[in-house]
Amino acid sequence: MKYIAYTLIICTLLLWAGCEEIAPEVTPVMEVESVCEAPEPIEGQLRQVLIEEFTGVRCVNCPAGSEALKGLLESYGEQLVAVSIHAGSFSPPYPGSYDTLRTEMGENILSLLGAPLGYPTAVVNRTSFTGGSNLQIGRGSWAGAIEEVLENELPKVALAVRTLYDEETRELSACVTMDFKEDIDAEDVRLSVFLAENNVVDLQLTPESSDPDPNYVHEHVFRTAMTNYAGNLITAETVSGNIIQQTFATTLEERWKPEDCHVVAFVHYGGDDKEVLQAEEAPVL
Repeated sequence: MKYIAYTLIICTLLLWAGCEEIAPEVTPVMEVESVCEAPEPIEGQLRQVLIEEFTGVRCVNCPAGSEALKGLLESYGEQLVAVSIHAGSFSPPYPGSYDTLRTEMGENILSLLGAPLGYPTAVVNRTSFTGGSNLQIGRGSWAGAIEEVLENELPKVALAVRTLYDEETRELSACVTMDFKEDIDAEDVRLSVFLAENNVVDLQLTPESSDPDPNYVHEHVFRTAMTNYAGNLITAETVSGNIIQQTFATTLEERWKPEDCHVVAFVHYGGDDKEVLQAEEAPVL
């Protein structure tokens, strides 16, 4: 009888441990040589919205989503920052694919933000909107979500991104300056830094043919994160008037064209509330 009781207790503890949520590991800031200049206040910056499109080369409807995103970028200009993440069931490359657009980090980001009910899909400012699945919303809701975010014209934090690229070593360094305009009273505030590439020609399934298009041009392709995929915790005080600078580095793979790459940085909450407070991007120079 005692043996049965002990067994039940042990099983209960194991089940409890198995159900416990494990928070994403937060990578500390990389120790690299700073490329930052003397920090100065960032004045006059408007609210900028981050849209993370989830896509895949085997998704026949995703080109329509990418076309919708192109129109939104033309409408909102610098106030919209886009990253296209190849992840999920439609993202495995074809045997004849020139490149592997799907990445492990991209899959981790999809897991972090939640899987969609269908594609095309995107996450706008990592905020939940009516009619969405998790944080994911269909393309018909993208414009309305962007408008809702832009109702607050001024950001709580302003961002500047400065890049430095070494052609010989293919090492890219990026300095991110965060100028806090308001007190942010939260224990978990993070900075994420992504590398994306435009003009990537590779196979893509389209409605025009049962065979993938070998000349399809992919834009805003997520290549890697220069931080942890869930963002790096900001340990300095996030109070009004405080300016924080951090430097990150990565090495570009041979197939990545530096002239088509850009760095995307955004400050956001961690934990259950993942709202993006501000986003900014800069070309690789």
